[in-house]
Amino acid sequence: MIDLPLVEKTNRKRKPDWLRVKLPIGAQYRQVRSLVDKYQLHTICQSGNCPNMGECWGAGTATFMILGNTCTRSCSFCAVKTGRPPEYDTDEPRRVAEAIKLMQVKHAVITSVNRDELKDRGAEIWYQTVHQVKELSPQTTIETLIPDVKSNWDALERMISPGQEVVSHNLETVPRLYRLVRPQAKYERSLEQIKRTKAYGKRTKSGVMVGLGETEEEIYETMDHLLDHGCDVLTLGQYLQPTPMHMEVATFIHPDRFAKYKEVGLSKGFNYVESGPLVRSSYHAEKHI
Repeated sequence: MIDLPLVEKTNRKRKPDWLRVKLPIGAQYRQVRSLVDKYQLHTICQSGNCPNMGECWGAGTATFMILGNTCTRSCSFCAVKTGRPPEYDTDEPRRVAEAIKLMQVKHAVITSVNRDELKDRGAEIWYQTVHQVKELSPQTTIETLIPDVKSNWDALERMISPGQEVVSHNLETVPRLYRLVRPQAKYERSLEQIKRTKAYGKRTKSGVMVGLGETEEEIYETMDHLLDHGCDVLTLGQYLQPTPMHMEVATFIHPDRFAKYKEVGLSKGFNYVESGPLVRSSYHAEKHI
């Protein structure tokens, strides 16, 4: 096996050149920001400190985040605020649908925070959002990046039944690191959720972060687990520490290693693999249709 380069971490060292991004500018970026503000919407682009916000908003696309901006989980990698969420907004589906129509979005990505305190995990708001987008913009294809439903399979069916083309649920990391990275989630439960989504007839997708201390062999093992549970599309991207309070980066993975991961993933049987330092779950999502 060829030993591809890694860049080992030091305390809060400068990021490698390949992790530099352009500042968000341009008329299209301003238009998207204006619509997000006007309709009082949340985006994972902002809440998750996504490094691709300038590129995606500059191209007229955004990943909408429903069910508020406060998550009931406290994952060690995530920049989204955690706590007790307020009551959800039943008018949110309409506003998301109208914004997508005004933006003339060809492919929309919708995600949400975890709402573990809700009996249906927010499934009804999920259903209404996708349904109303399809009603107002029937030509728009939709990817939903859904949370862990904690084995509430009735809620899962409601979430994925209104007509979206792709359903994504991220594993995030390898089994050995799960309790450290996702303390309120379970690796096998997320795999089962992907399996059930595939059985429902949906195109399935998952994302994994690298640079958390996993080995190359563990990444390949995780690929096999995803394929065994019916995953069609895989994204792989570099973990970046959002604040000093979050988990530190263990390693910065060289772009050559990402290229190898893509090659191996495709050879194993994924229909599509997006792999690169700045790749995130919704990056170039329109290509996954």
